[in-house]
Amino acid sequence: MKRKLLSVLLATAMVATLMVGCGKTETETTETETTETETEVAETETEAAGYAGELSIMHFSTSEESQGNGGSDGFRTMLSQWQAANPDITLTEEVLANAEYKTQIATYAAAGDLPDVFLLQGMNTKTWAAQGLILDLTDAVNSSPYAADYNKAYLTPFMDGDTIYGYPALTGGTCTVVVYDSAKWAEAGFDTFPTTWADVEAASAYFDEQGVDTIAFGNGGGWQANSCFISTLGNRYTGKEWYQSMIDKAGASFEDAEFVAALAETQRLFTSTSIFNEDFNAITNEDAREYYISGDAAAFIGGNWDVSYIQSTLSGTDLYNTTKFAVLPQPADATKDPNSQNIGLGYAVAVSTEVANDPAKLAAAIDLAQYLTGPEFSTFVAENYALGGFTNVANVDLSGFDQWTQDFYNWSYVDTTACEIYDSYLTGDVWGLFNTDLQTMMNGGITPEDVAKHAQEAYLANY
Repeated sequence: MKRKLLSVLLATAMVATLMVGCGKTETETTETETTETETEVAETETEAAGYAGELSIMHFSTSEESQGNGGSDGFRTMLSQWQAANPDITLTEEVLANAEYKTQIATYAAAGDLPDVFLLQGMNTKTWAAQGLILDLTDAVNSSPYAADYNKAYLTPFMDGDTIYGYPALTGGTCTVVVYDSAKWAEAGFDTFPTTWADVEAASAYFDEQGVDTIAFGNGGGWQANSCFISTLGNRYTGKEWYQSMIDKAGASFEDAEFVAALAETQRLFTSTSIFNEDFNAITNEDAREYYISGDAAAFIGGNWDVSYIQSTLSGTDLYNTTKFAVLPQPADATKDPNSQNIGLGYAVAVSTEVANDPAKLAAAIDLAQYLTGPEFSTFVAENYALGGFTNVANVDLSGFDQWTQDFYNWSYVDTTACEIYDSYLTGDVWGLFNTDLQTMMNGGITPEDVAKHAQEAYLANY
């Protein structure tokens, strides 16, 4: 696919504006060599050809992670293509496994010495922007040749007000999907998974008699109830505008009645019904999905990573053929979007403000960011892994995938609406306390009002 040229005038204008305004511990540090790749690099034209020099990039798409990880494989493939198309640029990569990456990039930020191009986590956006470490990319994003095809909903974690600080990168994945055995639910009297919690409660009486958990869930890690449950259930009560206001510090509060109602419903479902396995607060989501795989639960709530594991484990079994996907049921007193599920891109390609001192280098950095997140990447991950990225691509050919994969792609990117993953935003100081309180609340040990009160206090003190 040929690239449209990015105007160097844009880079110059940006400089003028700036002047006034989980894995192995192995580290890969390499200078990417210019070699002919398997991909069609000859047809890749980039504006970066106007720069000859060094450009550094730091990321966590290790060679190990790229094995079977579509986002990482696509990221590395795009890097290789881009470098092959720009032989005059020496691209130096520092590659760390995810956990080590988070630590090292924070160390670089604290020292004010970030790489030229790097992966920005949403929770760091506001702080690093305030410290002047990351470049304002608003004009570059909005004037990108791919701007019309960008999924702008993914930009939220990487914005401060109306200012954009990164191109959302890698692939979008849900944290909240209901995986269910359609055969078991048909036996309980439901052709599809229920759309209301009232119907799920009615079905639980049948499953109790069968000695089967209605829904398996694991919150032993302390984060699952936040990422995989309340951030979608909460949206059903508050709508997206409420959480955007929380992000922007524009007046919303954890103590708002709508959010407290979401907490109250969560507590009711886990303490006053027999829907979930009794040990939900003691086991992990990996444990809970085994309940589903073994047939000891009629459904399971987890993330896209769990779906991939369940798919590979069940392949060739009857349960593989009867497994389907659904959104969380709608609470009786919720009034917002009943078709929502939380999905997002947790990182963005960002640029250090230091790069703006060299307009040609800046143009190359922006060009790289756009290539790593543009249609070439999205097409690659869609056609090879049935995944979606920041750039929407039309007419994706999924015919090479089995029905399971096609169904989950459509569920993820076509048939449902997106809401935010709470802990991709704000700060760990808020979520650490909230997650602990949430566990206690789900055991009946603290009221929803107190959970909201403590979260709001942490929010005001730390965000």
